[in-house]
Amino acid sequence: MLIANAPCSWGIAYPTGNAVTWQQYLDEVAAAGYRGTELGPFGFLPKDPAQLKDELARRDLMMIGATHVHTLGDRASAPILMQTLRELSLLLVSLGAKHLVIMDESNWYSAGHEGVLDEVGWTGLTQMVREGQKLVEGEYGLKFSFHPHIGTAVEKERQIDRLLAETEIDLCFDTGHHAFWDQDPLAYMERVFPRIAYMHLKNVDGAVRQRVLDGHLSIADSYGAGVMCPLPDGVVDIRAVMQLLVDRGFAGPIVVEQDVAKDSAETPLQLAARNLAYMNAIAR
Repeated sequence: MLIANAPCSWGIAYPTGNAVTWQQYLDEVAAAGYRGTELGPFGFLPKDPAQLKDELARRDLMMIGATHVHTLGDRASAPILMQTLRELSLLLVSLGAKHLVIMDESNWYSAGHEGVLDEVGWTGLTQMVREGQKLVEGEYGLKFSFHPHIGTAVEKERQIDRLLAETEIDLCFDTGHHAFWDQDPLAYMERVFPRIAYMHLKNVDGAVRQRVLDGHLSIADSYGAGVMCPLPDGVVDIRAVMQLLVDRGFAGPIVVEQDVAKDSAETPLQLAARNLAYMNAIAR
């Protein structure tokens, strides 16, 4: 299986204003040993397909897909979403990528009301998901998946179940975001495996998570506190996750993501290399 990484592991959450340039990201993800990458926030990597194809080829990297964040709770934003999906799809197709992932925007929600939508808001979310899937899969031939995410309207199992029941979208399943709320990623993967098209691998520091569950640490502050720890160090059994994927013949992308704690003694490059070394070791 090809193990990829993504710009978010270098702290890149927006197209501009990042401490890391796109050239440095591509250099370092390749230096860490990865041969695949996600696109990252649309506009961080070059939008010109010929330029980006050349930059990837020079580093022996392939583009596997993109994860796009959108304010899905705001139905009025649907035209913006559809236009962006068209532009993203054209770029991904030109690069030979096969997947486009969407997820809700956590920063859209007010503090203390993260992920809270009324029925009208939920209906708007599912409508945008269906419209996006029709466009991306029907017109561009890409696989369209949904990423449940902490602090959004789709993060806990009952919400994921409802999304799967009310739409035909499959999942980009993230082990860390699922385990954040003390949910069992392996058990849920077993239950919904036919609806998993894409994998994000993250791990969770159990002690930091408990501070969140006990109400002593906010969701937002938990990232800086290191709630998403390196793959070898957390409560999620990544080895068992990979064995499940192998046993079930999973053929979708597998992407390592690493949110870097504020007091981390390791650089993003060092963390990416350590995570890949761990993945290579358990794959033997």
